[in-house]
Amino acid sequence: MVDVPPVLLDRTSPTPLPVQLADALRAATAEGALRPGDRLPSTRELAAALRVSRTVTSAAYDQLLAEGWAGGRRGAGTFVLDAPPAAPAPPSRAVAPDSTAPELIDLRAGSPCLEVLDRTAWRRAWRAAGDGPPDRRPEPAGEPAFRSAVAEHLLRHRGLAAVPADVLATTGTSAAVAEVVSILPRGSRVAVENPGYQRVVGALRDAGAEVVPVPVDSDGLVVDAVPADVAAVYCTPAHQYPLGRRMSAARRLALVARARAEGWWVLEDDYDGELRYDVAPLPLLGALGPDVVVHLGTASKIVSPTLGVGWLVAPPPVRDRLLERRTRTGMRPPRAGQRVLAALATSGDLARHLRRLRRELGTRRELVRAAVAAAGLVAEGDAAGAHVFVPLAGPQEETAVVEAAAAHGVALDGLARHLGAGPDAGVRSGVVLGFAAPPRTELREALIVLTSVLGEQPAETLRARPPREDGPAVPA
Repeated sequence: MVDVPPVLLDRTSPTPLPVQLADALRAATAEGALRPGDRLPSTRELAAALRVSRTVTSAAYDQLLAEGWAGGRRGAGTFVLDAPPAAPAPPSRAVAPDSTAPELIDLRAGSPCLEVLDRTAWRRAWRAAGDGPPDRRPEPAGEPAFRSAVAEHLLRHRGLAAVPADVLATTGTSAAVAEVVSILPRGSRVAVENPGYQRVVGALRDAGAEVVPVPVDSDGLVVDAVPADVAAVYCTPAHQYPLGRRMSAARRLALVARARAEGWWVLEDDYDGELRYDVAPLPLLGALGPDVVVHLGTASKIVSPTLGVGWLVAPPPVRDRLLERRTRTGMRPPRAGQRVLAALATSGDLARHLRRLRRELGTRRELVRAAVAAAGLVAEGDAAGAHVFVPLAGPQEETAVVEAAAAHGVALDGLARHLGAGPDAGVRSGVVLGFAAPPRTELREALIVLTSVLGEQPAETLRARPPREDGPAVPA
C-alpha cells in the first residue's frame, strides 16, 4: 500500500467532499504521484487520515471505480489501474469552432445534470437490468416492467392516470414524433411552435410532413394562429422550448377544443415537465384531452441520454396503428435502457434522483438569474426546467454576446438557432441559457463570464433596472 499524496479538502466549498477527494486522487494518478498498480488505503484508513466520514471516502472510490481510474476486488483492496481507459469528454464541455482551441463550458440548453446522479444506484440498476434472461420474443410495445414504471411515474409526478397498456416505449421524443407522423397521410401539415425545437422540425420533415410554424407568446402557442387544415400540432406546454414559459390554462383548453372540433392530433412534448420549483404544474394536455392528445416523455433530460428511452401515451386509435406498424416492420425500441429505468423506478432510486435534481437545478436557476441581473438584464421563464431566456435588442447583439462568450471559454445558445421561417421569425433576439450540464464549479466560472459579456451590451439593450454600483458578481 502506498501513501496517498497530501489531499486538501475545502469544507467551505459548494463542491461535495467526495467529488473533491475523487478529483484529488484522479489528479495524483494523472501526475504520476500515484502509479499503475499502487494499492490505495482502505476507505476506513483514508477517512481517518483525512478526518472525514467513511461515506466520503467510499463515495470517492466508487466514482473512481466507475470511471476506470481504479480497480479492485473484495478482500484484495483498491488499486490504480495499469491502463485506465481514456476519460469520456465531460458532458459540460462543448467543442470549440477551432479544433485546436480548448473546450468550452457548455451553457446551451438540452443536456441533463449528471452531477447529481447517484453512480452507485446507476450501477445497481444496470446490474439488475442484466440479471434477467435474454429476450425470447420481441415486445413491440416495450418491456412490461418499463411500461408499468412509466405509468406509475406519470401518475405520481405528472398527474396523468394511465395504465401500463396505455404506454408505448420509444427511443426518444424526436423519434416518437416521427413515428406518429408516419401513420398520417404523406405530406400532412403539422403545426410547430416558432421559436421551437428544431430537432423535431427536422424529424417531421424527414418523415414527409409539411411543417407549419406558429408563433409563441407569453402564454405559449398562439392557438388562434394554427391553420385549420393541419393534421397535428406539436408543442411543449410544460416549459416552452426555448422561451421557458408554460402554456396558460386558457390556451390548453382552447387547443384541446380545436383539436376535437377540427380533427387534429396534439403531440404534447412534456419537456422539463418533472422540473418545477414554485407550484404544481398545470394539468397535462393528455389529462385534459386523452382522446386527442399524444403525450410524449423521455428519460434523456431527467436521467441520461445513455438510456435511449422515452414513452408515449396515445388515444387507442393511434396506439393500435403504431403497434400494428411496429409488428409489420419489425421496429421495436431496444429493451436494455427500458430495464434500467424500470430498475431505478422499482428501487425508489428514480424518485430520490428527481428530488435531488429539483433541489440542485432550483439552486442553479437562482445563480443564473442573479448573474443575468448583475448585468442589468432579466432572465425570462417560469420557475421550472433547466434553461432561461435572456432577451437582447437584436441579432447583432445576440451574435456579439455568443461570440464574446466563446472567446472567454463559454458556449452560449442564440435564439436564432431555434427560429424557423414563418410568423414571428426573427422578431425576437436573445440567448437561451442552460444550466444543467456543467458541474457547479464550472457553472460559477461560466456565470462570471456571462455577467461580463452581457454587461458590455449597449445601453439600449438593457431593461429598466437600477444601475449597478459595483462590478459583475456572482453570488456565492
